[in-house]
Amino acid sequence: MGLLSVLRKLKSSPEQEVRILLLGLDNSGKTTLLKQLASEDVSHITPTQGFNIKSVQSQGFRLNVWDIGGQRKIRPYWRNYFENTDLLIYVIDSADRKRFEETGQELAELMEEEKLSMVPLLIFANKQDLLTAAPAAEIAEGLNLHTIRDRIWQIQACSAVTAEGVQVLGLSQY
Repeated sequence: MGLLSVLRKLKSSPEQEVRILLLGLDNSGKTTLLKQLASEDVSHITPTQGFNIKSVQSQGFRLNVWDIGGQRKIRPYWRNYFENTDLLIYVIDSADRKRFEETGQELAELMEEEKLSMVPLLIFANKQDLLTAAPAAEIAEGLNLHTIRDRIWQIQACSAVTAEGVQVLGLSQY
């Protein structure tokens, strides 16, 4: 099931705005993904020190995407952005195997948040263009995603740099 079909089920009218929260550890590629969705240059990205907000039009939807920094010191502030979230996108650096446990713990904590209960989850297994990237299926298994029963979820292999796997969901304007 693609992202836009999930959004169509959530919203009675596609002209409505959709609030998307974009989270993940630092250096996972959240800002690159956001810039790719907004059809902006992705060649010069700097770490997000707070948050970025972009509005993207896609197939009749106005997507308001909140990209929140993923540094350890910023993560406690994530909860300030949970209110009225229509979709949670969680980005994982598929090539950084040393941080799979840490990213799994953060994702598990997000799944326990009351304000995010029932919010659909899209996980981007990013950086698939790197030779050391773990396949999305391996990440899904390692994070026990199959145990998520309280929401619609999907994991999608992608490369935010090349846009491969991003356009599959109908988000990108390519």
